Amino acid sequence: MTGLPHFGKDKGRLHCAVRRASATSAITVLCLGLAGVGHAHSVADRLNDYPTATRADYVFACMVTNGQSREMLDRCSCSIDLIASILPYERYEQAETVLSMRRVGGERMAFFKSAVLAENMVADLRRAQAEAEVVCF
Repeated sequence: MTGLPHFGKDKGRLHCAVRRASATSAITVLCLGLAGVGHAHSVADRLNDYPTATRADYVFACMVTNGQSREMLDRCSCSIDLIASILPYERYEQAETVLSMRRVGGERMAFFKSAVLAENMVADLRRAQAEAEVVCF
């Protein structure tokens, strides 16, 4: 195998661990990098952690707001792609949940309007959206 670095006995090795999440789930391959390196995730995996339906919902809402043309389809698609590159899906989903709960109102939902954690979640989403607007629009 040419092009691959050679690691001596005393150097770190690439360790791969395979675990089964459950009988019905797929086998997850977890690769740990060299000593001191965390979980290995490819850029493709990182960019594709948003479900297709979530991306489509974003693009549809964006096009309703900005116009329903081919140009807006491209710009709105660019926007969600850029947001996905900045904000992991789990954090995007949390921020969207906070925003959704704020629209409901009532005493129980006051937490979502005043909690620092909730504010930080929404602020991260807003920053990603602002960057996407600058780049894509």
